Amino acid sequence: MVVDVIMPKMGESLTEGTILEWYKKPGETISQDETLLEIGTDKVDSEIPSPTAGTVVEILADVNAVIEVGVVIARIDTDGSTPVKSRPKEETKDIEKDEVSLSQQNSLPSSKRGNTKQKSNKGESIFTPVVLKIATQKNLSLSELDSIQGTGRNGRITKKDLHAYLGTRSPVPPTTIVKQELIKSAPTEIKSVPGKKEDIDHMRKLIAGHMRYSLDTSAHVHVMSEVDMTSIVDFVTENEKSFLEKEGLKLTYTPFIILATVQALKVFPEMNASLENGDTVIYHKQVNIGLAVSVDNGLMVPTLLQCDEKSLLGLCKDVNDIAVRTRSKKISPDELQGSTFTITNFGVFGAIIGTPIINQPNVGILGTGAIKKQPVVVEREYTESIAIRSIMMLTLGFDHRLIDGAGGARFIQEVKNNLETMKLGGLL
Repeated sequence: MVVDVIMPKMGESLTEGTILEWYKKPGETISQDETLLEIGTDKVDSEIPSPTAGTVVEILADVNAVIEVGVVIARIDTDGSTPVKSRPKEETKDIEKDEVSLSQQNSLPSSKRGNTKQKSNKGESIFTPVVLKIATQKNLSLSELDSIQGTGRNGRITKKDLHAYLGTRSPVPPTTIVKQELIKSAPTEIKSVPGKKEDIDHMRKLIAGHMRYSLDTSAHVHVMSEVDMTSIVDFVTENEKSFLEKEGLKLTYTPFIILATVQALKVFPEMNASLENGDTVIYHKQVNIGLAVSVDNGLMVPTLLQCDEKSLLGLCKDVNDIAVRTRSKKISPDELQGSTFTITNFGVFGAIIGTPIINQPNVGILGTGAIKKQPVVVEREYTESIAIRSIMMLTLGFDHRLIDGAGGARFIQEVKNNLETMKLGGLL
């Protein structure tokens, strides 16, 4: 029996996805729930498991293709009775359109084309854009590229052929480099500084787009303040072992920071708002905290919903759960939206101060630095003394279109005060 694999619905508001990578090829066997492919959306990249065990008999969507939800993208035979199809007919046609014929490039003399075993129907050397891109990155000359034995249709050099050749090739200085003008979409030569080149990955493209959009949208302002975290540091140190034994979770500083921030957002509702069309303010009833989580190749911001209704213990559990699922690529696109305020912790990497970019459509983002022991002047009952305290820098980024400097300063001072005076007894 043949089972159709369809483009899954990755979120309530998403209607399409991009094929990032196929983990199986036609003819290969796959187990149920084994990763079949990776799909990217404008929110998240997700590994898609196979719905059944069997043999992949057909792949209907190429890498980088944008496919609508519900469209069949592959077929799996569960009993081995269906012949394998290497490529769909319409995909082959697309490849033929993307082939580059060297004889059609007026910018290259015929002497540079060289003799090749890879020929089109007219006897001309042909290369696909992906092969040309890799050749450019690896400084292959046209004659060297032309000499590779291709295993593709009509002797075409495939990506696999090129990587196999590069694995046996000794480093040589660049000679006649394959230029970007070979690709029809690039009419003129692009000069660049020699060095390693590679395509920016899907997640990095999304992050770049979101950050650029935020900078173009919001009037960013940042204020900073030192916070004495000594009481919280001592509390975590005293309770982390028993908390781990009781709850099975590591006790961190993040839930305390979220709790203090939520309390401040209740006092300053304009910071828990967003701007619509630049002239309408939406004051959100719930406090949904976007928590920046570092992953292997970027940053994701899943949302902790209704933080204003949760205790410290509830926040501890939610923070641990959402961080684990985000890093294991089990977070859903719907969980990456709906935040009303964002917190990012660059201190986990040792940074003391940062100026984070606002996570749209929020109007504020709180950045927390590394906690460092410092000598501090302590005032008590009209006396002053120097003591060693655990100090953390807070940075508040806010949208000056809605929040003035005075409002931002008062908000960060409220968070600071909440952290320094937090009643820790009975929180856990």
